[in-house]
Amino acid sequence: MKNIIRTENAPAAIGPYNQAVEINGLIYTAGQIPLDPATGKLVEGSFTDRVYQVMNNLKAILEAADSDLTKVIKTNIFVTDLGQYAELNKVYGEYFPGDDAPARAAIQVAGLPLGTDVEIEMIAYK
Repeated sequence: MKNIIRTENAPAAIGPYNQAVEINGLIYTAGQIPLDPATGKLVEGSFTDRVYQVMNNLKAILEAADSDLTKVIKTNIFVTDLGQYAELNKVYGEYFPGDDAPARAAIQVAGLPLGTDVEIEMIAYK
């Protein structure tokens, strides 16, 4: 059975999609960009600040689905500049330390929603 996941602790969808969908014990998050859930606006500041916001948004969504970051099995990361790869890895590594990190892809793209420079989606289990 498909279960729609929604939380006010992460930004509302900016299009016709849900924050996450659970099916057969797997949670598929929508791609998250660095929106502040309180204001619905993009976080200003550094690329690092934006990656932290994305990761915190994803953490909140997983918690709303009765899961957490330790149960993430795959992430897809989209950035507009792979030159920021080291910064991305520094923040990402704080959330996924050591050998227990999920499988991952990091892809440079031409553009992302609302003109941001980072978007991340995850697959986790309950």
